[in-house]
Amino acid sequence: MADAKTYDLIIIGSGPGGYVAAIRASQLGMKTAIVERAELGGICLNWGCIPTKALLRSSEVFHLITHAKDYGLSVENPKVMLDAVVKRSRGVAQQLSNGVTFLMKKHKIDVLVGTARLEKGAGAPKVIVEKGKGEGTYTGKHVMLATGARAREIPDIGLKVDGKTVWAYREAMVPTEMPKTLLVIGSGAIGIEFASFYRTMGAEVTVVEALDRILPVEDAEISAFMLKQLGRQGIKFLTSAQVKSLKVDKGVATAEITAKDGAQTLKADKVILAIGIVGNVENIGLEALGVKVEKTHIVVDGFGKTNVPGLYAIGDVTGPPWLAHKAMHEGVIVVEGIAGQTPKHKFDPWNVPGCTYSHPQVASVGMTEEAAKKTGRKLKVGKFPFIGNGKAIALGEPEGIVKTIFDADSGELLGAHMAGEGVTELIQGYCIARQGELTEAELMETVFPHPTLSEMMHESVLAAYGRPLHI
Repeated sequence: MADAKTYDLIIIGSGPGGYVAAIRASQLGMKTAIVERAELGGICLNWGCIPTKALLRSSEVFHLITHAKDYGLSVENPKVMLDAVVKRSRGVAQQLSNGVTFLMKKHKIDVLVGTARLEKGAGAPKVIVEKGKGEGTYTGKHVMLATGARAREIPDIGLKVDGKTVWAYREAMVPTEMPKTLLVIGSGAIGIEFASFYRTMGAEVTVVEALDRILPVEDAEISAFMLKQLGRQGIKFLTSAQVKSLKVDKGVATAEITAKDGAQTLKADKVILAIGIVGNVENIGLEALGVKVEKTHIVVDGFGKTNVPGLYAIGDVTGPPWLAHKAMHEGVIVVEGIAGQTPKHKFDPWNVPGCTYSHPQVASVGMTEEAAKKTGRKLKVGKFPFIGNGKAIALGEPEGIVKTIFDADSGELLGAHMAGEGVTELIQGYCIARQGELTEAELMETVFPHPTLSEMMHESVLAAYGRPLHI
């Protein structure tokens, strides 16, 4: 084992939360190390956020090509070259991972390659790195866990990844052939994105959801809209449905399902599990240290502190929302707190936007209408359809909706919900409004450029107060 080495901060995990926290720590003058057992950038850059968007971009382009006639163009016999689609996606992921390597060198952050575990130390826990070039015992004034999460499985009923017929996100991103039939179990963002990709590329797709609607964390009106739009594309949905068993025989999966209409049997070439995630909390030494863990997620106080002195946790391992930008934001909050900067606020999940990069896209921030009603406040709700927007019509994307929810008394923007072309880029405007505590007055007085999709954001605000200009 190498000699002990001391740092101001040791971060375990180099996903978006971990590497951003390391960079911020370096900027604040901390001697920083990051431990990684696989690729720099973690799941998000290598097997999640980034490569899936590359795949979805390919499917978006293919969708446009197959609808070229709608734009006055002729494209003969388009086809999917699956190996090239996957190769492009992997190349994008590699480019981003290389970028993180560059950033670590630029900010003089030591990268310790190996698998980390914790042991009791004089202050913060000691970090033991094994099975890699970074092998050794390290001490840090502060230690941060950013170990992420993995796909949830239920082996007792056959919901277990085998890498061949039953996939999680990793396998679903590198198919060697396009399945003719695909069963997606779970209709959250991950499930819907893969369903959208594979359907656009030609697979027959069925999505099974245990709850009574798809995209269940989204506003009910958005969920209903997406059910209709994705259904028009040929995706079949079974809601309020439970997979009772899944068996694989000779490369064919058979699922026994109970649904509202009774029991049924579905067969598929491939199955994607998208039934949630499990925090990576095993084999780190948390039990011996007495770290509080609930339902596979580390308990923190809103500033990233665990119940063990000197030990912090951020990102997916701490629970929902399971989003890269949430992890990055938490990492900065924790590091600045360690540096003695008074945190401006506790981490607020209501200000974290959620995005689904299917076709059409979905984006939201803040409360759904149902959640807002439960607060007992008087509400003003505005909606604006894409069909009323000139840019949406010009793009050939007239199907969509923008919805805003305000406190009728104070004018506070409680929530914003959108579905349609480009909404994952638009949602940030409402995020700024919430973070800046803007009211309907400031939003109404803001000048939005024409012609843009963003004008619908303005119109939705106006509609909440009975003042829409284009419907």
